[in-house]
Amino acid sequence: MSAPLFANRLQAAKVLAERLARLPLGQPCVVLALPRGGVPIGAVVARRLGVPLDLLLVRKIGAPGQPELAVGAVVDGGEPVLVIDERAASTGADAAYIEQQGAEAWKEILRRRARYLSGRAPVPLKGATVVLVDDGIATGTTMRAALQALRRHGVAHTVLAVPVAPHDTLMRLAGQADRVVCLAEPPGFRSVGEHYAEFPQVDDDEVVAALRAAARPVP
Repeated sequence: MSAPLFANRLQAAKVLAERLARLPLGQPCVVLALPRGGVPIGAVVARRLGVPLDLLLVRKIGAPGQPELAVGAVVDGGEPVLVIDERAASTGADAAYIEQQGAEAWKEILRRRARYLSGRAPVPLKGATVVLVDDGIATGTTMRAALQALRRHGVAHTVLAVPVAPHDTLMRLAGQADRVVCLAEPPGFRSVGEHYAEFPQVDDDEVVAALRAAARPVP
């Protein structure tokens, strides 16, 4: 296996933020991070761009016996938005499985919404440029669901921004976003984490702390 591309999420976020800072993003602009791993990335990007940080809550539906293989995703849009991957049936994920797992995913989205946002109203997205950030993409199912959900909010432009993703996945997502910014598209891609030297789980407290820090004025 080749050496990791990034030391950790912070280092990747700084490089990604500088890349985005050179783009004409337009105003108003909002950074939306996918919890939990995307939040440390989004916090750095939002501060560098001087724009608000908010969350887009998405939960992956894993394949039977293969929880890391996404066969669908549920997105918070006030009401749940369900996206099913075209390869779902080949994994044994039938309609009943998708329905049951989707319901569990929605419960977790509601829990996270209450825990992270504490009733705070979301940042307005209508007419805005939205920079959608995560720490990486594997199959793209979760990100595709997120981009589809954003269309319902009437955003002006969407910029998909990640440190690492496989080339074929980015090609499938290219038609879903107005612009795609990815720092690396390594061959033989297996997982996001293998491209970071340090890739710890991000817990709920870290997400809440990042949102609070982002809400404070830049000194």
